Amino acid sequence: MACPLLPADETEPEPPRAGSIEESIELGIAFLVSDQNENGSWGSARQTKGLNIYAPVPGAHDAFRSAVTAMSISALADSGLADNPESPAGKALDKGAAYLMKELPEVRRATVDAIYNVWTHAYGIQALVDLYPRASKKEKRAIVDLINNQVDRLSRYESVDGGWGYYDFRIGTAKPSSSSISFTTATCLVAFHEAKDLPGVEIPEKLLDRAIKSINRQRKPDHTYLYGEYLKSRPMRDINRAGGSLGRTQACNYALRLWGDEAITDEVICEWLDRLAARNGWLDIGRKRPRPHEAWFAVAGYFYYYGHYYAALNLELLPDKEREQYGEMFGGILIELQEKDGSWWDFPFYSYHQPYGTAFAVMSLARCR
Repeated sequence: MACPLLPADETEPEPPRAGSIEESIELGIAFLVSDQNENGSWGSARQTKGLNIYAPVPGAHDAFRSAVTAMSISALADSGLADNPESPAGKALDKGAAYLMKELPEVRRATVDAIYNVWTHAYGIQALVDLYPRASKKEKRAIVDLINNQVDRLSRYESVDGGWGYYDFRIGTAKPSSSSISFTTATCLVAFHEAKDLPGVEIPEKLLDRAIKSINRQRKPDHTYLYGEYLKSRPMRDINRAGGSLGRTQACNYALRLWGDEAITDEVICEWLDRLAARNGWLDIGRKRPRPHEAWFAVAGYFYYYGHYYAALNLELLPDKEREQYGEMFGGILIELQEKDGSWWDFPFYSYHQPYGTAFAVMSLARCR
């Protein structure tokens, strides 16, 4: 099958090994273009295994598919390769956008206990922000309306304690009784910050305030963060220690810094970027393991590219010199882990894992340029 980034009449070359950030991004985008479903989405419930995570049908998969589609759209936009609407990447972005605009308003929680849709709303908002500059005046109004719809969804599915979790195994109430999860809440706060300045977008102050307070309740003095607020009485449990917090600290630090927390200084950001680099093996040991949380410090495979994406976002907060140094370092780490087909993945997850892993890696590399 010809590489989607090549003209149809050219002979397929031997697949190159990425040697630079740009080459690696091109290979990743080529994979996303080739992996897109006919209806414009990415990922599916195929490729099942005996260790699949709990995912009640159809709602869980509606959420997963829309979230991964949103992430893939953002990766295409960040790469710069979709700027030409007639290019394979540009066509894939437009096709994915049509799917997202249609399906995103329909995403709900699957059951009272499975609230995976909170991820969908957050990454959906980010994708819509990426689509906004490319849209016509009429399309911009539709995008803003849909962003406000997604903010409303997150308001409905907010934990009673503030912030967001993705399970509610307590009571199963209309307003989730779930524990706030630190990095899920950080993900939503980052999405809100990206959208807040678009004309017509409204984010309730009380919703923001409760979310920020929930992360702060889970923050330890060294800027490790509890996995979730339900673990507040066990702060030194492995998953809550530095090795277990390597990935989510990047997201939590970034979210709090965006929303004005003066304790998240450049020095704090650099310290945790250094820790992620020096102790990358703690996350890497969990990468590609089929059981969540089976590695040391209860690390799950899906922490890996998530953590590196938010680390890359933190680079944007730093002066040019530090940004360049860390960008070169993390870019080198990600390039080495790219698969032969151009994808990245860290946790076997139906068929969502390759597009979400690739999207995270491409978005990260775009910030390591």
